[in-house]
Amino acid sequence: MGNDGGRMTRLAQGEVDTLLAGKQGWTLEEGKWIVKKYRFPSFAASINFVNQVAAVAEELNHHPMIAIDYRMVTLRLTSWNAGGLTLLDFACAERFDRAMEAGSRAG
Repeated sequence: MGNDGGRMTRLAQGEVDTLLAGKQGWTLEEGKWIVKKYRFPSFAASINFVNQVAAVAEELNHHPMIAIDYRMVTLRLTSWNAGGLTLLDFACAERFDRAMEAGSRAG
């Protein structure tokens, strides 16, 4: 597994399905992406969330595709080097959801 503890090993489809079942709002696209849309009360709130996502992405050195559409932010995760989804994608998804929850409690 290497130094990453298996976090960058491509997951089998059954593993993806199991992990995805525990992630509310995340969907599988094209068999290699997990995707979630987050809605916000304002454009400023959506940008604040994107800044939080950026901080997490830098910390974990794993960067999502981000689309900002006014009050909606779409995040897409995959692990290019592994050729699909890894535990790191799901760890990032968890952290992004926590950032959203923390932001909604603060607001």
